[in-house]
This record gives sequence, C-alpha cells and structure tokens, in this order.
Amino acid sequence: MHSQNIIDIKNLSYRYDKELVLENVNLSIPEGAFLGLVGPNGSGKSTIIKLILGLLKAQMGEIKLFGQDSNRFKDWHRIGFVSQKANSFNTGFPATVYEVVASGLTQKLGLFKMMKKHHHQKVQEVLESVGLSSFATRNIGELSGGQQQRVFIARALVSDPKLLILDEPTVGVDAQNVQSFYEMLDQLNKKDGITLLLVTHDIGTITDKVTHVACLNKCLHFHGLTQEFEQLKNNDLSQFYGHDVHVLTHNHDHHHCHGGTHQ
Repeated sequence: MHSQNIIDIKNLSYRYDKELVLENVNLSIPEGAFLGLVGPNGSGKSTIIKLILGLLKAQMGEIKLFGQDSNRFKDWHRIGFVSQKANSFNTGFPATVYEVVASGLTQKLGLFKMMKKHHHQKVQEVLESVGLSSFATRNIGELSGGQQQRVFIARALVSDPKLLILDEPTVGVDAQNVQSFYEMLDQLNKKDGITLLLVTHDIGTITDKVTHVACLNKCLHFHGLTQEFEQLKNNDLSQFYGHDVHVLTHNHDHHHCHGGTHQ
C-alpha cells in the first residue's frame, strides 16, 4: 500500500506585486521522507515554506497537507517549524532549556493549563532525542548556537508533529558540530519516523542522509531520489539551473523556466 503524501503541491505559482517568485511548482513529499530543498538565494525557498505553513495564501495552484487543502487545514500541531532565527537568543534571556521546550506545549494545552506527568515525560523524551537531557536546567542563553538550535527542535517536537520543517538550521553552528547535528536529524527521521523538510545550502554534506532532493530556482529544476540527484553530473545540473552548480549559494539573475521538472 502506498504511504500517504504529507505534502502535495500542484501547479503552484506565486508573485509579490509584479515579480514572479515561484512558477508552476509541483512537489510531493511522501510520509517518512527526508527532503533536502536546495537553491540559490532569492530562489523562492522561503516563500514556499511560508505557503506550506499557511503564512501566505496560495494565489495559483494548490497545496495539500496530509491530504487536506491548506486553506482548510486546522491541525497545525502536526507540523513543526524551526526557523533560522531560532538560535539568536541573547545570553541574558531568563529561561531554562526545560521551560523553552515546555513552551511548545502551550498550543495543545492552552497557556495556563497545568502540565501533567505525561507532559513532563514528553519534555524529557524530546530533550533526550536531541541529545540535551543533561542541559534541562541550564539557561538557554549559556548554550552554543548549535545547542540552542537543538532546543528549538525539541520545542517543535514536543507537540508530536508528523512533519518537521527546518530552515537553514546550521546557520551559526560551527563546522565540527554540523555533522552530529545532521546525524541527529537522521535519527529523528529513521528511528522516530518523522518526515523532514530541510532547506539547506549544504546539500553536498547531507546526501548520505536525505532520501529526496528538490532543486528550486523559481521553478523546480529537479525533484527526485537522492541517488538520481547524485547521478547527475555537474553539467547536467547546470542545465536545470541555467548556471554552474558550484555557484548555488550566490545571487544571480532569474532566467526563464524551461522544460518540465525532472521526476
């Protein structure tokens, strides 16, 4: 039996004023997948995330979340989101790691409801899954950027989401910790069965972890299994992008989309 697609995007286009930032995007994310979404700056990655999260309304095309039209979707606790800015806490912020993670339950509990024993257990459990059990009583401001980012992942996980969206989560994480950070995401995906959508500039580092890759630059230039992505030679991929793949991280002019997506 086919597992359900967690996200189904069909013929999605979006413009800000006159500028078309997404053009006819078709993208599906099956349950249990770990998708790396890659593309240069200004390629529409943050717009597509905002559309999935319901922060923007689709203008053309449709987005389905768990099989339901995103405009009617109500179960937002099933989707966790960790932004790039999550780890910019100043050192004086007066909250413990435990309190920050527990605050992820307020959506489910309502602000003033008392936490029950099983809620406390859940907080402990997610702290363990991000490798921070021993940090529960520490002030979040004392942690490194990478540790803070793990706290925000735990905060997103505490309400039991089925899908976790991470926007450039390794910004501000030093190189030696990046690999263990990706290993933790790998565990969340493979062991805990959470579907992951990772926006990244760092696709080369994680092709051994992600199951699917999508290359976005206004249109979707590639969408498929990681093995298919790795089989593409640099010159093949530059066809999709219209420029050399080595400059994925740099700004450049938009070009018109040509051809269909590579499925």
